[in-house]
Amino acid sequence: MDTVDATAVAKHVLFDVDGTLIDAVDNQRRVWRAWAERYGLDPDEVYRVALRTRPLETFASVAPDRDPHECLAALHELEDEDVRSGVYAAFAGAAELLSALPPGSWALVTSNYEHRVRGRFARTGLPVPEVLVDAAAVTEGKPSPLPYLLAAERFGALPENCLVVEDAPSGVLSGLRAGMTVWGVNAPVAVDGVHRHFASLEEAGPEILAFVTGAG
Repeated sequence: MDTVDATAVAKHVLFDVDGTLIDAVDNQRRVWRAWAERYGLDPDEVYRVALRTRPLETFASVAPDRDPHECLAALHELEDEDVRSGVYAAFAGAAELLSALPPGSWALVTSNYEHRVRGRFARTGLPVPEVLVDAAAVTEGKPSPLPYLLAAERFGALPENCLVVEDAPSGVLSGLRAGMTVWGVNAPVAVDGVHRHFASLEEAGPEILAFVTGAG
C-alpha cells in the first residue's frame, strides 16, 4: 500500500491578530493619537499613514526630521501601557474557534510583538498556540509574504495547504503572495483578492474548522 506524506496533506490555519481575533482598532487609534500629540503632529494624518505602513516607515513619512529610534521607543512605551490598561476584547466566536481547533493546527502571524500578543490574549482568555510569528521574527512585514511563509515553515507545511484569515489589505496581500488560501473577516465588504469573505469571524468559524479537520 502506498504511504501518504502527512506533511503534504496536513491543513493549517494562520490567523492575523489585531482586527481578526482581537478588536483593537480603538486602541491602535488612541496609541497613535497619543504618539502624534507627543510630537506635535496631526493625529488623523499619522493614523492614516500608520494603517498602511510599518512603524519605521510611518516615522519616515510623518516625522522625517525625528530620530526613528526615539520615535519607536515612544511608540513601544505607549503600546505596552495599552496592553496593561487599555480596554479591548476578543471578537465573538474567537475563543470557541481557537479552543476547537486541533493542537498544532493553527498559528498567529502578527505585525505586533509577541509579549503584547500574549498580554492581550491573557486578558481576553484566548489560548496562545505553539507557533507565533511576530514583527521581530522577520526582516520584512506584511504585505511581504515572509511572515506567512515562516509560519508554514515552522509547521513543515506546504503554502497551498495553509489558510490565512485576515481583515486588512496588507495582510491579505501577504497571504496571497505566499501562495495560500486567504479568507477575509470582520468587514462589511470583501478585501480585494480574498478567496472567501465573511462579515464576521463568528460566521467564518465553522468553515475554518472544517478546512482544518476536513469535515463538511
